[in-house]
Amino acid sequence: MNLSLKAGGSVEISETAFAREFNEPLVHQVVTAYLAGARQGSRAQKSRSEVRGGGRKPWRQKGTGRARAGTIRSPIWRGGGVTFAAKPQNHAQKVNRKMYRGAMRCILSELIRQDRLVAIDSFRVDSPKTRSLLQKIKDLEVPLGGSAGGNGSRGNLLIVAEEVDENLFLAARNLRHVDVLEVDGVDPVSLVGHERVLVTVAALKRLEEALA
Repeated sequence: MNLSLKAGGSVEISETAFAREFNEPLVHQVVTAYLAGARQGSRAQKSRSEVRGGGRKPWRQKGTGRARAGTIRSPIWRGGGVTFAAKPQNHAQKVNRKMYRGAMRCILSELIRQDRLVAIDSFRVDSPKTRSLLQKIKDLEVPLGGSAGGNGSRGNLLIVAEEVDENLFLAARNLRHVDVLEVDGVDPVSLVGHERVLVTVAALKRLEEALA
């Protein structure tokens, strides 16, 4: 199949990777698993056996008129342990390579059908200036939401290049609504989380090879 380029012309791409039907359950499962894998899971609390102190019985069992107590580190005491203490855990969910590739194909195909994927020969800026990047995006007639450094909608545009040079990285880092990724760093969450994806032909071919 042919994909039109923004500046004119077209590029031949594989129907296997870019013309798949959208499988919502598969995409949901892969995106959820990817987000779960990014969780730290490092929360930790101390149970009554881990809290320091409390080895001595605070008072005798009978005759004081107070409720019996065996330790001052009981969960019902201030400074005591936590009843159901949280422990570090791994939130990762298993997703095999076939499922991951299938979800990526579905997402890219849907972006093309919705005209949210914009292909271009190459994308470079001459200087590490935010103004230069904004002007280049404006010349390509790619709409943006929000303003540079303001409270605009984040994740409006994702720029995917085969290699991100220093000028492009520095020019984009002050734009909350523009993200830049090398093609090897593209993932399902970054694709579904942006309104539009601007991708170079070289990066598109790399994606095609990875998803073939």
